[in-house]
Amino acid sequence: MKSLWSDEDAAQRLAEGGELALRVYTSRLLGQNPDLVLHGGGNTSLKGLSVTVFGESVETLYVKGSGWDLKTIEAAGFPPVDLNYLQRLGKLNELSDTQMMRELRLALLDPTAPTPSVEAILHALIPHRYVDHTHTDAVVTLSNSEGGAARLAELFGNEVLILPYTMPGFVLAKQVAEATADTDWTKLRGIVLLNHGLFTFAEDAKDSYNAMIELVTRAEDFIAGQVDDSATESVIPLRPFDRLAFAELRYEAGKVFGSAVLASLDTGVDSLRFAAHKAAGQLVASGPLTPDHTIHTKPFGAVFPQSPVAGLRSFCSDYSDYFGVHAHPEHRCLDLMPRFGVWIERGIVRFAPSLKRLKIVEDIVAHTIPAILTGERLGGWRPLPRTDLFDVEYWELEQAKLKSTSTAADPSRELEGKVALVTGGASGIGYATVLRLVAAGAVVCALDLDESTETLFTGLPSVLGIRCDVTDSKQVDSAIDACVSQFGGIDIVVSNAGFFPSSQSLAELGDEELARSLALNLTAHTRLLKLCIPLLKLGFDPAVVFIGSKNVLAPGPGAAAYSAAKAGLAQVARIAALELGGQGIRVNTLHPDAVYDTALWTDELLDARASAYGMSVEDYKRKNVLRTEVTSADVAEAIFLFAGTRLGKTTGSQIPVDGGNDRVI
Repeated sequence: MKSLWSDEDAAQRLAEGGELALRVYTSRLLGQNPDLVLHGGGNTSLKGLSVTVFGESVETLYVKGSGWDLKTIEAAGFPPVDLNYLQRLGKLNELSDTQMMRELRLALLDPTAPTPSVEAILHALIPHRYVDHTHTDAVVTLSNSEGGAARLAELFGNEVLILPYTMPGFVLAKQVAEATADTDWTKLRGIVLLNHGLFTFAEDAKDSYNAMIELVTRAEDFIAGQVDDSATESVIPLRPFDRLAFAELRYEAGKVFGSAVLASLDTGVDSLRFAAHKAAGQLVASGPLTPDHTIHTKPFGAVFPQSPVAGLRSFCSDYSDYFGVHAHPEHRCLDLMPRFGVWIERGIVRFAPSLKRLKIVEDIVAHTIPAILTGERLGGWRPLPRTDLFDVEYWELEQAKLKSTSTAADPSRELEGKVALVTGGASGIGYATVLRLVAAGAVVCALDLDESTETLFTGLPSVLGIRCDVTDSKQVDSAIDACVSQFGGIDIVVSNAGFFPSSQSLAELGDEELARSLALNLTAHTRLLKLCIPLLKLGFDPAVVFIGSKNVLAPGPGAAAYSAAKAGLAQVARIAALELGGQGIRVNTLHPDAVYDTALWTDELLDARASAYGMSVEDYKRKNVLRTEVTSADVAEAIFLFAGTRLGKTTGSQIPVDGGNDRVI
């Protein structure tokens, strides 16, 4: 494990903000490494002094606050807590979770600060100024393998105290206090909490950070020396992706969850090895890398056979049994949808109700799968029993943490969990539509012929940009596969790609120009719908929006190739509404006109057209009944209305978005 420490950066942080700034710096170093910390896991602290309004010094523990992530934490993420108060709490014989959280709030020296970590008392009891805690993959993988505790003891010797797993919070603090009652802390560099993680500590920030890096490196080197990569399980040939089976699985999972969900399929090397493992079903159901992950992934995964819906039903039954065995009267069963599972001989499947939650599940599972494979090769994967996992999954403090990050109640994200496919998505109306659907919570596959499509949406994880010629059926089929593999299905199709041929009278119209217009403006839309129909039947509130043209309703001379194609598309849309209505698929058409913020309208063309009418460019843009300018965003808003359920009782409609065109009216 590479150290990210920089003496220069550390000195600068210390000079600018004192030791708390240095604490932020080292915490971020830990948080930047996903092999140490994932999604809010781990915690760090600093012991120092704070001064009251009376000028009195108070011994203070600055400890990571609830809701903060070490990767991005700021000074405000370390609430100041009365250190002596916490140490007195640590001497109590009992303290319930509710009482503990109340006392942690009472111990705050700033009432506006976030609630201190549930490990605050433990941090207070460790007699060193800097304390670092991570869920290091290497150490936890070793502790989850057969004979792991003995291996770790041999590996770390007297430098590290090895303790059996116990629940986080007050119970863990008492366990550490009792185990270290006669310990010489000057000779101890760390504490391993089996199946949970590693604590390191020191009087100096660099020493504590270095101890973490050195001890984890020792564990990583040990694993590398024991596991021969050349002897890994062979990867069987990948079975062809069955997008309909996957879409059906996602649809049924959403029915179990109670709303639209996303699903993704990982076919990386580790996932394929796992999916091909002879004991894949047993291993995926055995338990997670660390119990803290259960609030995101549930305590075990599902096993999906070649017909995966049967595996979903089995998981629901198994989870119900698991709850029945371990629950107490005060517990209420969570939803039955798995968060991940192995699709035998195909890969690893992940589920979540939103992209944010899906990314968390994907990250955790990406660390869990190779850890299980490694644990097996070290003698056997031996995670915690389900009793312990249940206690963490249904721990009220963990469930409160999960609820605090939920977006389900946000009315502005009404498309949360839904998947949209937008053609012509790299510019103009298509680009504006992509952004509008994303703002409403959807994930979007944006198809466009433009070479920049695959990089245009970099930094926007809700969008999968795919360069695609929609007149090429193979490219379209491949793009649909990519969309379903990454997000699980298709609920919304916005068929927008098109072009306006150069003006030609019927007498001048060439066969090539006519064929080109029909291919892109009619045939490509029809083919796309045909390919998507089976997926839309497995969609949530499925909707199709075709982008037509004013020329359907009010054609003009010189545009026969374009007008005929768009008129044909309008007929296809009407027939689709009739044929697909029985499956609940809505099909509507929008007819934009005079949308000037698109690539079609250059400044030169606008000047020329405005001059032809004897108008200024601004007046020309408002040459409609409402005297208003129509933008791509205006069309995108109408598309959003049809893509969602606000117009859920409307199908087969054709709506102009043109500010009022007198010829259309």
